[in-house]
Amino acid sequence: MVKWFILTDARPSGRDQPAASRLRKVGAEVVDSILQEAQEIQRLNGDEVFSALKSAPAGLTSQGAQERQAEEGKNLIEATKKKSPIIVFLSNFTHLMAILLWVAGIIAFGAGMPQLGVAVWLVNVINGCFSFWQEFRASKATEALKKMLPAYVNVIRDGTEQKVLAEDLVTGDIMLLAEGDKISADARVIRSADLQVDQSTLTGESNPVRKTADAVLEENLTAAETPNLIFAGTSVSEGNGRAIVTRIGMDTEFGKIANLTQNMEEAESPLQKQLDRVTKQVTIFALCMGIAFFTLNILIVHSSFAASFIFSLGMIVAFIPEGLLPTVTLSLAMAVQRMSKRNALVKKLSSVEALGSTSVICTDKTGTLTQNEMTVNHLWTASNEYDVTGVGYAPKGEVCLNGEAVNVKRDPDLSLLVAAGALCSNARLLPPESEGGRYTVLGDPTEACLLVASQKAGIDPKDQEKATPRMRELPFESRRKRMTTIHQLKDPLDGALRVAYVKGAPNEVVRLSERVRVNGESVELTDELRKKIMDANDGYASEGLRVLAVAYRPITADDTSIPRAMSEYTPDNIECHLTFVGLEVMQDPPRPEVADAVAECRRAGIRVVMITGDYGLTAVSIARKIGIVKSSHPRVFSGIELEKTSDDDLKVALKDEVVFARMAPEQKLRVVEVLQEMGEIVAVTGDGVNDSPRPQEGGHRRRHGHHGHGRGQGGCGHDPDR
Repeated sequence: MVKWFILTDARPSGRDQPAASRLRKVGAEVVDSILQEAQEIQRLNGDEVFSALKSAPAGLTSQGAQERQAEEGKNLIEATKKKSPIIVFLSNFTHLMAILLWVAGIIAFGAGMPQLGVAVWLVNVINGCFSFWQEFRASKATEALKKMLPAYVNVIRDGTEQKVLAEDLVTGDIMLLAEGDKISADARVIRSADLQVDQSTLTGESNPVRKTADAVLEENLTAAETPNLIFAGTSVSEGNGRAIVTRIGMDTEFGKIANLTQNMEEAESPLQKQLDRVTKQVTIFALCMGIAFFTLNILIVHSSFAASFIFSLGMIVAFIPEGLLPTVTLSLAMAVQRMSKRNALVKKLSSVEALGSTSVICTDKTGTLTQNEMTVNHLWTASNEYDVTGVGYAPKGEVCLNGEAVNVKRDPDLSLLVAAGALCSNARLLPPESEGGRYTVLGDPTEACLLVASQKAGIDPKDQEKATPRMRELPFESRRKRMTTIHQLKDPLDGALRVAYVKGAPNEVVRLSERVRVNGESVELTDELRKKIMDANDGYASEGLRVLAVAYRPITADDTSIPRAMSEYTPDNIECHLTFVGLEVMQDPPRPEVADAVAECRRAGIRVVMITGDYGLTAVSIARKIGIVKSSHPRVFSGIELEKTSDDDLKVALKDEVVFARMAPEQKLRVVEVLQEMGEIVAVTGDGVNDSPRPQEGGHRRRHGHHGHGRGQGGCGHDPDR
């Protein structure tokens, strides 16, 4: 799925709102105070949230919602008024070169050369029509991608569940959230049941983010990192919950991106500036030559005034390059056609040339430089470390030890590791719907890649589910950083026919483990073995890899610490006395063609800068693998650090190798604008809404910055601690 940022049409918020006067009697300061409280809404507990937003657990009343809407307006992303097609059409005939050709035609008619005049005008007309059609067709292609906000939303009003238009949401409304729902406004979570939200439209990172209803007191968090806030334009990837609306329309994070995108003044590209300069030079030269020949005809040849004037007009027309404009247009059109075959949609012909002038490329990471498909590439047990070949969700590859394929079924520890990881998962791997298609994921991609690893090891997860049915689940919680599933076994494991499989953050799983699997046997987990496990985990983490630990606990009838009824199983009485099995190590691998592309950019003198919403360690790891950074310790800017950095200091940092991580859309824009102030011609590429804001294409001390959209796989991601 290609992610695009297109603005939806909106009506002015003042229309059809006769109730405005009623709320104004209460006072606009009420709404202002609500918005002020919303700034720190994440720090409040449940009752304080309702109080701050002048709402209640039963929701707003219908009358109260109407009054707020009269003051706040509709929940819409307001689009700026577009130029009419007629004005756009005429603009192709009124730029400087076109005007020169119109004048040349008039001169040709005046010089008694009507055929030449008609030919020059036809060149102008055909070129203008062709340019308009090319740009009109591109704009129509993007119209189909406009709607990113849902039409309806479930809310609680008057104490009952209601379905209302998304545009009718107001601050204080309580939204009901379920898996698959698109979120219509910025909100504070007040109830969460394993709620996970895909924020890729804002951050560019497809990892689903777990949301909690608890107050968040931690400082130095960006809005997207705050675990009890959700945002318009994102979607619920798993779980359910309730959230109270804090921002609507253009005040939302989504709206801020829209505002950044809309409020960019169009400016001329380098090609347009060069053509204007050439046009002026040609005009001056042609006029000078016409005057010179007119003077020579009068003074030396002694021709009549009329004959000399007509001859000089002919010379002026002859010096005007009427073929230049169609030649340039056709060249750019051919480039557009080549780019369209690579799934790049170009809205303005002049943008193509700008790419050829680029000196710096600012690129997103996930989905642009990487596959956006989590892949297990290492498996670790106390006995051995294994490599896993193949990338992406296609189950093609094998498990290797020292370069040789391993028969996993003959390695009981490895077999248990991949089987337990796949069973302790809620994701589903969907095969291609057509020949040559791609595997897709339903659920958390981190869990999905565990299924892929199991299949590469020769263990079919579906067969495992039938042979080892799940009986109960203890869902993942961000506080525990673990998930547990209870299964019934056919063959006993450590003397038990029932087992709890646990997966989660390595430090948490190791802390709860008392034993470890070594060479097919359960042995005591000594301090030496604990250190060995954590050293392996730290080594992988230092490379920017994500690591999950897998463990189990045999559940036997004579274990008095475990309740007899499964309904009484809790994390406290199940997730203890564990036996550690191993580590599954994964990452979103770089696209295979990216390293060569980066190397080619370097040879061409083009610098590549990574600006991503992902974590710094992961970003640097990918940047180093594909050749964006060469030094051992490149500078890593976080979003929080960038906020505290002046433009002058940022310019100094940009002279060296630098990676930008955990960036918000407006921060990406700031980096690009600073590069332009340094005299660079900047191209920006990405696959998400967060990459949509682009800088001015010209202006004082700035040079052209072209924004392009790349292709990327859609879908959800994973929690790094899961």
